[in-house]
Amino acid sequence: MKKGDFPQHECGDSTNNHGGDAFVNGGFRNWNIKSRFSKHAGAVNSAHCEAEEKYNLFMQPKTSIRESFASNSAEFKDQYLARLTWSLKCIRYLLRQELAFRGHVESKDSNNKGKFRELVQWLAGNFEEVNKVVLGNAPTGCQMIDHKIQKQLIGSCAHKTTKLVIEELHDECFAILADGSSDAYQQEQLALCLRFVNTTGQPVEQPVERFLGLVHVEYTTSLTLKEAIKSLLIKYQLPLSKVHGQGYDGASNMKGHINGLKKLIVDESPSAYYVHCFAHQLQLTLVAVAKENIDCAWFFGQLAYLLNVLGMSCKKICMLRIAQAEYMIEALKLGEIESGQGLNQEMGLARPGDTRWGSHYKTIMHVMLLYPSIKKVLFKVGKECNGAEAIGAQTMLQVFQSFEFVFLLHMMNEIFGYTSDFCNALLRREQDIVNAMDLLEFTKAELDVLREDCGCKEFLGKVTSFCVKHKVKVVDMDGKYKPIQRSRKFFKDAVNYHRFHADMFLGVIDRQLQELNNRFDEVNTELLRCMASFSPAKSFSAFNVDNLVKLAKFYPSDFDVEEMNQLPFQLNRYILVMWVRMRISQI
Repeated sequence: MKKGDFPQHECGDSTNNHGGDAFVNGGFRNWNIKSRFSKHAGAVNSAHCEAEEKYNLFMQPKTSIRESFASNSAEFKDQYLARLTWSLKCIRYLLRQELAFRGHVESKDSNNKGKFRELVQWLAGNFEEVNKVVLGNAPTGCQMIDHKIQKQLIGSCAHKTTKLVIEELHDECFAILADGSSDAYQQEQLALCLRFVNTTGQPVEQPVERFLGLVHVEYTTSLTLKEAIKSLLIKYQLPLSKVHGQGYDGASNMKGHINGLKKLIVDESPSAYYVHCFAHQLQLTLVAVAKENIDCAWFFGQLAYLLNVLGMSCKKICMLRIAQAEYMIEALKLGEIESGQGLNQEMGLARPGDTRWGSHYKTIMHVMLLYPSIKKVLFKVGKECNGAEAIGAQTMLQVFQSFEFVFLLHMMNEIFGYTSDFCNALLRREQDIVNAMDLLEFTKAELDVLREDCGCKEFLGKVTSFCVKHKVKVVDMDGKYKPIQRSRKFFKDAVNYHRFHADMFLGVIDRQLQELNNRFDEVNTELLRCMASFSPAKSFSAFNVDNLVKLAKFYPSDFDVEEMNQLPFQLNRYILVMWVRMRISQI
């Protein structure tokens, strides 16, 4: 077959990709090879398929979605808009309440079709205007309840929300907050939030935090995370130079001074000072002490084992409640405790969590208060039960009655007790920055006093008194150290005084102080003290021109020499105007 045997067939022009040159160059010789037709047609987005689609739409225009929708009546369009509106309202409600959409079985006969379909069905059953346009009264292929439709509407809500956040930012400076997490498929992802001052806030401007988006990351290295943050900011046309603050967790890839994410961001934006959530930093400090000190780690391991032994069944929890009630009755008879409204409330043993602030202190405090009751329950379980349950209680009772466990229990109670007020103060959103910094200094001063000889003697006296009261054998501080459930080979020739005073008491407190100094460095502390001068509380009592000028020096790219020279005069004029306005408003 030659070139003239078939009419020429050109899909597109010479500059576009087409399905093949079988019909246009040299004729179609391979007429007996059917695969040549498929090769010419190409993929779905090829020029041949596009030409075929245009031809079909030209011959049958009613098959086009656009033409089909345009040919509908005004009533049909109004019903479609109403149906879309009610579906969107249901989606917005579920999104605001952070509820799941889908159910396990969404058929018509299902008793629970999922929250989205059930909500639409409830609206249709209670409001006639909704019932007219949804579910059974809607066209079969246009009910607006399919999973794909739900995802499209959710995506539209997310896009609209993000657009409003960018408009709210008004091209001003902002800080970034980032943290990593995994999704349902255990894929690593990075969540990014923006913190900035909302200049449109009513009645006054106020700082806000807005979620920007999630980015899937293959690795959690600092360079990978930095590129992920940069790509997300560029997507919304937010330059990295506008970043004037950053906050992450205490992981090494985040806060590293050499190759950490903090350092990489500062290299591109020198004004992006790293200031993390203080309450989170304090909790990380307490957890770091528990993980890095071997004796402290042993104590928390035994504490977790104790909670497993006592919390495995409701029977043991009930036994603990009965034992505590009997102890309270006996203590009231002896006059050791007082009765009254709100006193002697029932307590439980909650499992501490690294991400639940204050949970460690609460658990340790409850163990101390419930010590005689726990001891009684462990003895009863070890004597009356059988198998692994009895062995676990007997093993735990040996540790629970040891001087080492009681010593570490009191030591962690002292440390957590000193830092508890500071942690609770940091959790309050209205806490003044200066007060928070003062609490930090007070906490470190109290720990310094505790580690002195007088503090150590007073603490040892408390532990000894507790042991005598609850019949726990007190060790001789000049005697040889005997570890509990640990081999003596690791502690050859160790003396009790050195182990309890130097390794445990001073070792944990020194590490605590070191972590507090590392996490609350001088730059962050000075920066926040200067920022506190902005506070309008108590008629601008914290206003300080020198601190505000010092704060401006932290951002040299935002103030030139002339502006820095003029700044003190402008600040004095500003505070004078504000005081005059306040006096006038009080008249």
